[in-house]
Amino acid sequence: MDVSLIRSVVTVFSLLCFLGIVYWAYSAKNRKLFEDAGRIPLEEDDLPEASSGPNRDQGK
Repeated sequence: MDVSLIRSVVTVFSLLCFLGIVYWAYSAKNRKLFEDAGRIPLEEDDLPEASSGPNRDQGK
């Protein structure tokens, strides 16, 4: 096999993989999943504040 043929096959395979990933990322059935995941950093945490723990007044 010629090196140029191997390079061409690898290039075509890489392009097909890239197009598959783009199709998967922008497909309508994954839209809701990705939108929900994108909102995670903007949601408020329901965790209690660190300063309101039981050991808060221990040093007084």
